[in-house]
Amino acid sequence: MTPKPISILLVEDDELFRLGLSTRLKQESTLEVTAEAEDGETAIALVNQRTFDIVILDIGLPGIGGIEACQQIKQQHPDLPVLALTSHNKPALIARLIEAKAQGYCVKGIPAESLVLAIRSIAAGATWWDAVASKEIQTTFQTHSIDLDSFGNNIDFSKKTDELIALTKREQEILGLMVKGQSNQEIADTLFIAPGTVRVHVHAILQKLEVRDRTQAVVLAIQKGLLISEID
Repeated sequence: MTPKPISILLVEDDELFRLGLSTRLKQESTLEVTAEAEDGETAIALVNQRTFDIVILDIGLPGIGGIEACQQIKQQHPDLPVLALTSHNKPALIARLIEAKAQGYCVKGIPAESLVLAIRSIAAGATWWDAVASKEIQTTFQTHSIDLDSFGNNIDFSKKTDELIALTKREQEILGLMVKGQSNQEIADTLFIAPGTVRVHVHAILQKLEVRDRTQAVVLAIQKGLLISEID
């Protein structure tokens, strides 16, 4: 039985960009752009009228703007994933996206395959933050109170200490580099190991910590106050 395509609300004020993105996403059999909007007000009205699996939301919208639109959507529909589209990934913007409870962001111009992967990941309950965002999450977590539910499914972080202790020395080392925001390739270069080996270790870390993605693992490590002395 063919699985139901992921239903997407695409919110973008640039008509040509929206048309191009919609056309590209419609080439994916697992994705379906079921509605489009050119401003935040229309997007909010649509999520109140129809059911979607994910909202792809441009941040530079006219009217109320993408950040406020995200906040209102998440207030009214907290379980509806939002993937932000931005023109840049400056830390100040990332901090605002975290506060707005977006599940992640993609910078406009990334390869289409990466965007499709981000959409599928977020629709499945994961998050999508790059190395710049991971560093901002770390900084924000250490200086402010973060709502951990922003990073995916509701996780009881209070019970994860044993899982962290169960990590091998190498896994703890890799987790520390993940907290620093390093990619798999950067971790491989730092530790002089193959990227494939890093992927195996990262997969093991996620399984042992019972989290869905790297961001949740990073937040968990920071929340427990572990590894921080090694990465400062």
